[in-house]
Amino acid sequence: MLHKPAASENAARGSAFDTTAQDEPTLVEKVMGIIRGRIAALSLSPGARLPSIRRLAETMGVSKSTVVEAYDRLVAEGVIQSRRGAGFYVAGRAQPFSLAAAGPRLDREINPLWIMRQSLEADSAALRPGCGWLPEDWLPQEGIRRALRALARDESAAFTEYGDPLGYAPLRLHLSRRLAEQGVEAPPDQVLLVDSGTQALDLLCRFFVQPGDAVLIDDPCYFNFQAALRTHRVQLIPVPYTPSGPDLDAFARAAEEHRPKLYIGNAGLHNPTGGMMSPATAHRLLKIAEQHDMIVIEDNIFADFHPAPSPLLAELDGLERIVHIGSFSKTLTAAARVGYIAARGDWIEGLTDLKLATTFGSSPLSAQLVHTLLTDGTYRRHIETLRVKLASAMTLTSGRLKAAGLELWTEPQGGMFLWARLPEGMDSALIARHALERGVVFAPGNVFSLSQSAAHYLRFNVAQSAQPRIFEVLHDAMRVAL
Repeated sequence: MLHKPAASENAARGSAFDTTAQDEPTLVEKVMGIIRGRIAALSLSPGARLPSIRRLAETMGVSKSTVVEAYDRLVAEGVIQSRRGAGFYVAGRAQPFSLAAAGPRLDREINPLWIMRQSLEADSAALRPGCGWLPEDWLPQEGIRRALRALARDESAAFTEYGDPLGYAPLRLHLSRRLAEQGVEAPPDQVLLVDSGTQALDLLCRFFVQPGDAVLIDDPCYFNFQAALRTHRVQLIPVPYTPSGPDLDAFARAAEEHRPKLYIGNAGLHNPTGGMMSPATAHRLLKIAEQHDMIVIEDNIFADFHPAPSPLLAELDGLERIVHIGSFSKTLTAAARVGYIAARGDWIEGLTDLKLATTFGSSPLSAQLVHTLLTDGTYRRHIETLRVKLASAMTLTSGRLKAAGLELWTEPQGGMFLWARLPEGMDSALIARHALERGVVFAPGNVFSLSQSAAHYLRFNVAQSAQPRIFEVLHDAMRVAL
């Protein structure tokens, strides 16, 4: 569901990334999906009476015949029961929610959870060009040890308390100043610390959406957006991604048809493609979001990988309908989990209550560690070195992929990801399975694609692609896949 940069290449490849009418759920299927979601979320418990046909048709803005067919099909599936003269009721016991069951039926073995498990569970000898983090020796390990020693000697450091509900105040003040440098006005009381970008997304979904609500995501997009959103039983709507950002015509059509509550995407460098939203795209996207009263969540975890990022949506919008999230898991350490949310004050108030209700607090020790690294010069020096290393690795990996016969979707301006197309007729899932047997973890394209239209693509982490053996295994897997 991608747009290629060159129209001639699009024509040559046909409609592999086009959205067809057959991919769209029917009205009957939408009604069924919403009812299933309410049952799974226990807002409709076993034995509960469903709305009458007339009432549900009026509420959802569909015909009564659509509701009749949806109810009939759910009865046939055993999800609900029909009681003569009494209406329709939820049948039996609600089944526990399963992310595997909620995933795409096509190629279910390789999905967002598959790549996370393979990357995390592989032994230390495995090569991980498909993972989403930096090698351990690229991170400031000595700086982290030095900061930990300094904290251990500091008698004022808090090692045993829960901490402030908003999070460690000195770090929130520092983040507020960093955001101001990027044009985002977010005073410290509009910055909420959390344990990770993933927890930030989970809290925001709990706060803004209900089961069955529509949420727009890029296609392709960061695979954990899909996994995290499915836990909230929302209706995921894919929007094709182009080298300059979301396809705005498709974005506008999806907003008009589905009335989404949220759009979730990357600020700056896009995961997995390496593209970047242009200023013109950002301005028009904000206008569409405002027109349809849509909230936009921009994930900015790769901000420091690029020396000259594009304008942030939060900068253009002033945090009116934009929520800005970030973390230090990718740039500093995944072991001390620290993320943050910058948003309107009234939203931060509600999000803080949710944080207390679900986790009671975030780690003061991790926040103090990150604050020390940000303020003692370690982080600045580390980022300067990291950008140089990433640029070198990008050049090296690009050359090796082209030599292997793959084509880059775009030439990224920074970051650590390359989105590469295999020769015609090759399936990245088959290649990933073959490579896994040889101790190499690849990231096949459909892991990132809600529409399952990226089967010919692989995402490469250039920081994890230095070993020549990776490309030897890739070559062998491609030969087998022919």
